[in-house]
Amino acid sequence: MQKVLTSLDETKAEDIVSIDLRGKTALADDMIIATGRSTVHVGAIADKAIKALKAAGVVAPRVEGLSQCDWVLIDAGDVIVHIFRPEVRQFYNLEKMWGGDRPVEIRLV
Repeated sequence: MQKVLTSLDETKAEDIVSIDLRGKTALADDMIIATGRSTVHVGAIADKAIKALKAAGVVAPRVEGLSQCDWVLIDAGDVIVHIFRPEVRQFYNLEKMWGGDRPVEIRLV
């Protein structure tokens, strides 16, 4: 996770937030949310984050949204990275959704 945070800082990502998901969901242990100033900036941030994950040993992180670069999601297993344009981040407000206390998920199967 530290390599991803370093890559976000190096590419001048803004408003970087890390949310501990342990005990809130089985999807991942951590979620990182960051903002890029434009679609080009979001794409550059995502590209560097993907390279950092691969350098950290993540073989094939799953990536969505790279073609539009309004919201890029990088699923690296234990870490999920969201990179948004400012308006899109404000609209979805993931910090509010995942940052507070969430009820424990119940496994149905």
